Amino acid sequence: MKLVLATHNPHKVEELRRILGDALDGIELVGYDGPEPVEDGESFEANALIKARAASAFTGLPAIADDSGISVDALGGSPGIHSARYAGGRDDAANVELVLANLGDEANRAAHFTCAAALVVPPAVGAIGPDGPADEAGALEFVEVGIWRGSVLHEPAGRNGFGYDPIFKPAGMSVSSAVLRSEEKNAVSHRALAFTAIMPTVRAQLLGE
Repeated sequence: MKLVLATHNPHKVEELRRILGDALDGIELVGYDGPEPVEDGESFEANALIKARAASAFTGLPAIADDSGISVDALGGSPGIHSARYAGGRDDAANVELVLANLGDEANRAAHFTCAAALVVPPAVGAIGPDGPADEAGALEFVEVGIWRGSVLHEPAGRNGFGYDPIFKPAGMSVSSAVLRSEEKNAVSHRALAFTAIMPTVRAQLLGE
């Protein structure tokens, strides 16, 4: 059974394959080559569903998608769903600089990453597992959320990862997430938590387990 990951980035497909490992047994995870929808939702969950719906509608296949970002307590939860374009464009370094500038010498550095993973199963597939809420076209929709707590460092550290990883220190660790090896991050990150949580539903819907 094919499962579309709603991303044009082949590296994300490979990353998710590594994260899920044996959980993908019997499922072929493939990339998406259709049009990108407008992500105008007001939550991570809403935006993940927008992407999964678009990929499923275009391909006629079950689709999975995620939306994620960092929320900083002292900034009122910002950047939040605006994480990717916080500084006005998709520039990781500029986004990081703006967060650090806005925080300044603030003592409260608490922050967390959120990832919402959404699954959309079109009616033509004939979902096998437990019922979920259906959209207007009759597709089944499911969402799981993963949260990775930590704090914001005063300056970037590390060369691995991407986005805000250089300034995010996971709770219980002494280094930024940009110092972690990919396998270390993939075992504990918000993305790993969200997709691991939704995989039992994926397998129930696609394989009848």
